[in-house]
Amino acid sequence: MVHILSIWFLVVAFSGAGLANVIRSSATRNDFVRWGYPPWWGIVAGGLEIVSAAMIAFPVSRTAGIVLGAAIVAAALLSVLRHREYSHLAPLSVFVTLIALAAVSS
Repeated sequence: MVHILSIWFLVVAFSGAGLANVIRSSATRNDFVRWGYPPWWGIVAGGLEIVSAAMIAFPVSRTAGIVLGAAIVAAALLSVLRHREYSHLAPLSVFVTLIALAAVSS
């Protein structure tokens, strides 16, 4: 039960984060630029998050999707920590927890 819930929460979380990055509010775009990424990087990040969500949704690609999602979250954590923007750590910790639950409970 924990495994199934963590999988679907991950799908929803990566889908939501991906859509938010693809839609690119001015605040999101400014965050990426402030962190040293090009203005369009949010579209790439969002696309990868949506791909990760789709891969996690299907058992055949779930492991690869979780690995991709973990790489995305790791890169986000490094950016946030490098720029000392600790307010972004709370949502990232949710992703880390869900990824750990999905990986451990499988």
